[in-house]
Amino acid sequence: MKKKLVLALLVSAMAANLLAGCGGSGSGSDDKDGGSSDDGSSSDDKGGGESDSGDKTVLTVTWRDEGKGESSPLYKWFAEAYETYEDKDEIELDYQYITASEGDYFAKVALSLQDASTAPDIVCEDTFYVPSDVAAGNLTNLDEYLSTWDDWSNFYDNTKEAASMDGSVYGIPYSGDTRGIIYNKEVFEQAGLPADWAPADWQDILDACKQIKEKCPDVIPFWCNSGQVSGEATSMQTYEELLYGTGEEVYEDGKFVVSSQAIMDTLTFIETLYKEGYATEDLIYDTESSDNVVQNYLPKGEVAMMLNGNWVFSNYTENGSATWEGYEDKIGFVCMPTQDGSGQGHVTMSGGWALAIPELSDEKDAAWGFITHLMNYDNYKKCVTYTGNLSTRSDMAEDEDYAATPFMTEATQFLEYAKYRPHTDEYTNVSTYIQAMVESVAAQTATPEQAMEKYKTDVTNAVGEDKVIEK
Repeated sequence: MKKKLVLALLVSAMAANLLAGCGGSGSGSDDKDGGSSDDGSSSDDKGGGESDSGDKTVLTVTWRDEGKGESSPLYKWFAEAYETYEDKDEIELDYQYITASEGDYFAKVALSLQDASTAPDIVCEDTFYVPSDVAAGNLTNLDEYLSTWDDWSNFYDNTKEAASMDGSVYGIPYSGDTRGIIYNKEVFEQAGLPADWAPADWQDILDACKQIKEKCPDVIPFWCNSGQVSGEATSMQTYEELLYGTGEEVYEDGKFVVSSQAIMDTLTFIETLYKEGYATEDLIYDTESSDNVVQNYLPKGEVAMMLNGNWVFSNYTENGSATWEGYEDKIGFVCMPTQDGSGQGHVTMSGGWALAIPELSDEKDAAWGFITHLMNYDNYKKCVTYTGNLSTRSDMAEDEDYAATPFMTEATQFLEYAKYRPHTDEYTNVSTYIQAMVESVAAQTATPEQAMEKYKTDVTNAVGEDKVIEK
């Protein structure tokens, strides 16, 4: 945003926010105070006027909030880093977090990036959106800035590539992740399943679900994102986590696979989960199902297993939104097996987020300066500690505190089996058709055959016949 005078009211409000943000855990998903409304508008007074702080450059920072407000990991990271920023006397941060579902967040950010009056100066960008946002001209090319930033050499090459397009970098990756099955050991014990359960194929998962349903009838055996309200999580964490375990991918040799036995097998597995009552239809349309499962149902033993990512463990820590004492001994985390145990035997989808500077920001240099401060070793260590994400800096791997974080070793080991989403600007559109296909099967409004046929039609119409393939 342009330079503006900061009200004394804003300064005092920011000070109060910083204290609250650094003071420990909040009230979880019920904490809606302080920050932005669900449409992205800040509740802070942003008017101009004289103040003792003088004329400052205001940087607007936007990220997706899950209802945690000032107790959210990202808020704490930004706020604490700001307190040590050498240019603090010249820079003011305007926190414009958006409380919304993942899909709504993407939609609202996409709109804001198209108008100079609404575009933030720093935006948290899911790396799968980088290709489409670059194609739309929404992001700043960072190559020139990177040419003089020595720390860039400390980042993993694959995370650099995730935030790049056509050989240029458009974001600084701050989170890496892997996915797998997280299960409640107490429920498993009640069902007669081993605490060190390790499924070798999809059938082992279904067998465990059947045993849990029989021995623990009040427990939902399995949960995974299955609806359009879950957005990309349904595409990546459920459909692709399964599909890539068949040996097939969404996008091969420059074309989208729209019809195949692998797609049928993937949809049939999802159909079985819901048709047999191993998963519940009630959670398909719940916009907060993920948070509820992570923070309530799994810890309370109401859900036995969830297909989710390593970042969820941060919820259970002392300063997390759903503190669970001794969680590291009460849950297991195993890599998703391939369909029949063939290939490498396991598979995980890996993604991440990056700090990007919108093309319409008029404070690019100031934004870049604060990003480099956020990503220095000491500040970035706080980020991975608070969020539970995998580090994108290779020099963090030997840090004792980082390595000692529960399940960090397992999550890192899963990277051996990591697969990634298509790096093409057309994928973001295709992903919406994946979500619709999965939902129709999970809700049993379409058979796998019908759902795949509609997916083929939708994707072919969207990208053209020359960009699809049937197997």
